[in-house]
Amino acid sequence: METTFQVILLAILQGIAEFLPISSSGHLVLAQALMGIKDPGITLEVALHAGTLVSTLIYYRNELIKIITGLLSGAQESWHTALCIIVSSVPAILFYILFKKQVDATFEDPRIVGCALLFTGVVLTSLRWIPTRNELNSVWRSTFIGVAQAIAILPGVSRSGMTISAARIAGISPEKSAEFSFLASIPLIAGACLKKLLEACTETPAPNAETLSPLLLAAGICVSAIVGYFALSLLVRILRGRYFWCFGIYCLLAGCCTILFTH
Repeated sequence: METTFQVILLAILQGIAEFLPISSSGHLVLAQALMGIKDPGITLEVALHAGTLVSTLIYYRNELIKIITGLLSGAQESWHTALCIIVSSVPAILFYILFKKQVDATFEDPRIVGCALLFTGVVLTSLRWIPTRNELNSVWRSTFIGVAQAIAILPGVSRSGMTISAARIAGISPEKSAEFSFLASIPLIAGACLKKLLEACTETPAPNAETLSPLLLAAGICVSAIVGYFALSLLVRILRGRYFWCFGIYCLLAGCCTILFTH
């Protein structure tokens, strides 16, 4: 029963924090540290990320179909969008390859998560003073967004927060910023899931490692997918209302509390 509760709790956290700009990786680290939840393990980590990937695919299904059909028919707009998505993925891939050990080490220290949440809070709060423009995306704007996405590999730095903020600073409208942010996350999340799945298949499990049942993993995927879909819908509505910066206040408070109350 305890394991079931932990899986459901982590799935809800993943679904909420993956899309709302409060850092899913940071909140999962804090949940483990503050509530004594065990490391979810590679298999569950893949399942939870797969769930939020499903949320993205369903929510932006029309845009994805438009891009795919456009690529097949040779539409210039679709090829431009695909190029921008690829370009935005490169910085994060290079950053992780170059600094994998250092990045992995940050997941062990909640205080680093607290500092990263403060950084996220400052960036998000600053959006209150960014004027709304409606410029088209470009390769250089995608590169800028990609650098922000690379920084968000660190736990406590929100991927959606950084990429949407970067897109807003680059002049892209709030709604289009969210759309590109989550479309750009698809290849990275899919690649990370595949990498973790391969690791799970090749690594020898620890002697006392707990094996989760397929039913429980399926429940984790469904819960993170359902919660994630509604969290994504909420985020898009908040962006339309221009209150996205308010998440920065939460991140600032969460970062302060994390630094003060964790060891």
